[in-house]
Amino acid sequence: MDGYRFFPAFILLLAVSAGWAQQTVDYQHPIPFQPQQYVCYRAAQPLHIDGRPDEANWAAAPWTNDFVDIEGELKPKPTYRTRAKMLWDSTHFYFAAELQEPHLWATLTERDAVMYQNDDFELFIDPDGDGQFYYEFEMNAHNAIWDLFLLRPYRVDDGLPKYLNNWDMKGIQTAVQLRGTLNNPADRDTGWTVEVAIPWSALSEMASGTRPPKAGEQWRVNFSRVDWHFDIREGSYHKKTDPKTGKVVRWPEENWVWSPSGRVDMHQVETWGYVQFSDKTAGVGEEPFVRKPEEAIKWALWQLYHQQRAFRKDNGYYAAQTKWLTLPEVGLPRYDFALELWASPSAFIMRTPGLNGGFWQVNQNGRVWWTE
Repeated sequence: MDGYRFFPAFILLLAVSAGWAQQTVDYQHPIPFQPQQYVCYRAAQPLHIDGRPDEANWAAAPWTNDFVDIEGELKPKPTYRTRAKMLWDSTHFYFAAELQEPHLWATLTERDAVMYQNDDFELFIDPDGDGQFYYEFEMNAHNAIWDLFLLRPYRVDDGLPKYLNNWDMKGIQTAVQLRGTLNNPADRDTGWTVEVAIPWSALSEMASGTRPPKAGEQWRVNFSRVDWHFDIREGSYHKKTDPKTGKVVRWPEENWVWSPSGRVDMHQVETWGYVQFSDKTAGVGEEPFVRKPEEAIKWALWQLYHQQRAFRKDNGYYAAQTKWLTLPEVGLPRYDFALELWASPSAFIMRTPGLNGGFWQVNQNGRVWWTE
């Protein structure tokens, strides 16, 4: 079929033998599916990156909602406030963040160290919103950074590498401003701010047409903050440990995010927020966020992807007939969610018509994309 030339020839619609025993599966997301939304306005002029987001450009940009626990409403409100802002121009994507923190702490100073082993701030970007091939950026209070290119989410169990660690965001500018003293438990700090400028050229691999976004385009974006629990011993910070074993406890850190996933997993790309780029200059008028109706179709396909994962876990192979799945409610007027399914025991593609021709489809890796 058109659009499936890349798919191995052995992937066929399986005939079901009478000896196979299947049970219909369903998928219920842990929290309501309500990704955050943000309109990103243009900066009036290029920004000076010094860790102090106090220029007129930044003053005119709106804050995101305060961050919540990564599990959303399933967990209490974060102890300390975190929020972010975004701006853009023809050359850069800018973001800044404000993190309340009474104990500033960081030990890592080398680039591409595993930054979430410290308190850190993180950015994730999926330009085309397909759930694959996205960017991750992390930084700590030392202004040390870790940037990497993700080939697929960690949940994909194909045995292939998940990321490129030797990939760099070339030309990135970063800075932090400390509101207190670093690594000094004797005083009480108030927090830190970060400011970052990423050249569009560093994000071109996965951007539509390998170019900066156009006004009205929407990218999938999320922010995360890791905040570790500490003990103070002998005048320094130490991660909390199990008093019996002396080992760091399994979950001694908090994960606070802009758009929650419902699970302790930042790599559920389908739950990230939507950033809509506006041609309006920050502070000069407002533009409403416009939810694109095809996102409802994509979310329905992602629900079916999770159903297929559950089905394979229970049966050892993917569902080969739609009757073994529970079709989600799409909720678009005058739209028929007409699912087609091709499967083998180890791979599948499902597709449904697009709103204006073509098809939206999802595969066993959770990639959702449109094809003619």
